[in-house]
Amino acid sequence: MLIRKPDDIKSSEITPERDYVNRRAFLKLAGGVGAIAAGSALAPRLLQSAIVSSGGPPEDKLNSWDQITSYNNYYEFGTEKSDPKDNAQQLRTSPWSIEVGGLCKKPGHYGYEDLFKPANRVDRVYRLRCVEAWSMVIPWNGYVLADMLKRFEPDPRAAYVKFTTLYDPQQMPGQRRAVLQWPYVEGLRMDEAMHPLTLLVTGLYGKPLPNQDGAPVRLVVPWKYGFKGIKAIVKIEFVEQQPLTAWMQAAPDEYGFYANVNPQVDHPRWTQSVERRIGEFRRRPTLMFNGYGDQVASLYTGMDLRKYF
Repeated sequence: MLIRKPDDIKSSEITPERDYVNRRAFLKLAGGVGAIAAGSALAPRLLQSAIVSSGGPPEDKLNSWDQITSYNNYYEFGTEKSDPKDNAQQLRTSPWSIEVGGLCKKPGHYGYEDLFKPANRVDRVYRLRCVEAWSMVIPWNGYVLADMLKRFEPDPRAAYVKFTTLYDPQQMPGQRRAVLQWPYVEGLRMDEAMHPLTLLVTGLYGKPLPNQDGAPVRLVVPWKYGFKGIKAIVKIEFVEQQPLTAWMQAAPDEYGFYANVNPQVDHPRWTQSVERRIGEFRRRPTLMFNGYGDQVASLYTGMDLRKYF
């Protein structure tokens, strides 16, 4: 039931920050040595994995631990980017359980350690694109959501998955203000939830997820804007109807259910055609579906992505 502390984790299960950087340097080198790559069955697969995971070229630079953990949107702890780091340390993340319900055969309360087995963990480098037009490249550690959801045997009538954040104003001071309708709610269409890129994340840079980044478990959907990445999840429900999400309820003209990164659809108050990578000065063009179009565009065939934003 308890989340393992850093001193409980085997060193073999932790990938140091320097090793992530070195691995990407190796991949970049392998890409430049065509003869060697052509003669190895492993190198092409590693290169393809790097490109798919990062949503960009292998030379895309990872953001640092300090950048990732110091610049956050997490309104449960305040509306300024520095507030989560300052205010989230009091959140108790152990023990932790997730209630599973709705249209499934195996509802119940599941302890953290019952759900998240180290042997099933995956390491993925994903770009995070925020609706405010900033972005990061983050090495996440987590679990493929589809594998998790299958355990609960969802009913065929379940068309959506609804997620709910912890509601505890004593620990989450931002919930004492009516910035949003608490608790925070998010949702995915079932095929989005079952896509292999969608993760439940429990760590980054091989370390346990910090409180300000959504500990102990958050959602990461790399082709969608960051507000889809609900944090501190305590409930997962299988439902027939599209959930009314927190930001849709707060400002439906600005935040749609799908939240797909689309440079052709501006936010009412700013352009989405460019973005600023944290740590860089120059802005760069925003990529459709955050660069994951080859993997996910087929989910939206025939949909008007200006209407269903």
